[in-house]
Amino acid sequence: MPNYYPIMLDIRGRQALVLGGDCIAAAKACALHASGAHVTVMDTQFCPELLDLHEQGSISLLHKSYLPGDLAGAFVVVATTNDQQRIKAIWQETQERGQLLNIVDLPTYCNFIIPSILRRDQLTIAVSTEGASPSLAKRIRQQLEELFSPAYGIYLRLAAVARKHMRQQGLSYAQRDNFFGDFFTLDILAQLAEQQETQAVQQTAELLQRYEVDVPTSQLLSDLHSR
Repeated sequence: MPNYYPIMLDIRGRQALVLGGDCIAAAKACALHASGAHVTVMDTQFCPELLDLHEQGSISLLHKSYLPGDLAGAFVVVATTNDQQRIKAIWQETQERGQLLNIVDLPTYCNFIIPSILRRDQLTIAVSTEGASPSLAKRIRQQLEELFSPAYGIYLRLAAVARKHMRQQGLSYAQRDNFFGDFFTLDILAQLAEQQETQAVQQTAELLQRYEVDVPTSQLLSDLHSR
């Protein structure tokens, strides 16, 4: 039986606090910022990567050691410490405040864990071993990178454009699902991987016509590049 319920968390505009000043903290801060969080990193010393992120305006730095009460206002907390006394204090405070907490490599003191993530624009593939072996999760994700090329990004955007027009024409969920079954079996992804964008969009337009959705290729191309 799985121990975790996988979700996609919207942290855009939310406060995220990273406790730690090393390169691991920098990686966590960078990922949080990339997902739209307002990131503050707290420690007495900061690695060059964190200093660069601060100089770029991506994160804020707070030069101090953690003390109880410092977590106020944070939606999510990530810590990279091995100090047992500090770990217990952080855990206790987040429990009292009902906050999301991840202490790196210590799933016992986490109420969420961070998977190894592969992104292709709107396609996100998360690999988790439920904390058993993050290193293996990373290597599995690296294998998946070979299966899911960067072309999946524009492939998903094109699918979203087609879905928009089908919804506007009032196609049912079942009809849209059938469309995407056909969309998936065509060589649209391969064409995009070969940078044959116009041909891929033309095929999509022809497929839409089979479902009585008449959209010119030029309109689909315009929609695709406006997203």
